[in-house]
Amino acid sequence: MPLRRLTALAVLAAAALLTGRAGAVEMTLPPGAEAVSERVTALGVYQLPVGPEVSDKVPSKRFEGRISRRTWRLEGSGTVLEILAPLRGQLQAQGYEVLLDCAARDCGGFGFRFGTEVVPAPDMMVDISRYHFLSAAKDGRAVSILVSRAGGTAYVQMITVQPPEVAAPVVKPAAEGKAPERPVRPVELAKVLDVRGHAVLTDLVFESGSTRLREGRYDSLMQLAEYLAANPEYRLLLVGHTDTVGSQEQNAGISERRAQSVKERLIEAYGAEEARISVAGAGFLAPIASNLNPEGREANRRVEAVLLAD
Repeated sequence: MPLRRLTALAVLAAAALLTGRAGAVEMTLPPGAEAVSERVTALGVYQLPVGPEVSDKVPSKRFEGRISRRTWRLEGSGTVLEILAPLRGQLQAQGYEVLLDCAARDCGGFGFRFGTEVVPAPDMMVDISRYHFLSAAKDGRAVSILVSRAGGTAYVQMITVQPPEVAAPVVKPAAEGKAPERPVRPVELAKVLDVRGHAVLTDLVFESGSTRLREGRYDSLMQLAEYLAANPEYRLLLVGHTDTVGSQEQNAGISERRAQSVKERLIEAYGAEEARISVAGAGFLAPIASNLNPEGREANRRVEAVLLAD
């Protein structure tokens, strides 16, 4: 579908949705947008970026309420701006004031990306050189949209904050007539590794207050073992990460022991080759989200798989 027609459809759809539930932000995504993840905080705080990164800090404005974090992916061509522009138009049509609208370099590149909240990979993939960010606000409500590309796939992240009394945001695929619901499907780990060379293992669960991996079946470990078996030219480094609670020395030890626990499970339960797997602990030195709120600290507590050339 030509971009001009896609933009027109999106704006028309947004106008039609304005008669919906009072106060709720309602968005129409481009055709083919496939839901990947949704994370909801019933009542929390979100620091909405309102300016480019300056001196390792991203100017922000505090919003409190129901926080929804959603991600989608789209296959095919189209620049990040071509995807974002119709979404920006919908927000403006609903009376939102755009506070920040910038491309990667103008936002601050690497510093901005790691100074803002981003849903962890593989649910959201961000190329430091190819992303576009927008933030907007209206009557105590906030919306941020991040669009990036990884290979031939585009990823969209939308974070909304609604006051408790306002209905949840409504997001619909752009189509003429009513479209069927799309199931949320995780991104294949192999694709993430092929594109980025590393991936966060998002389904791991550790025993409370422990470095021991909880018993159970983990799809990420099964896919990781299969990837290693199919790609003998690679070795694997498992890197543990923590939040900033405690000293770096303590966290380095904790993160390494968690990575070791994952290695042992890969070998024992999924048949991975021990000689091809190494572990390391980074502690809190490589955050992927802010450590200033519970959601960010939870995202930073993770184990990441990194490919190494054999």
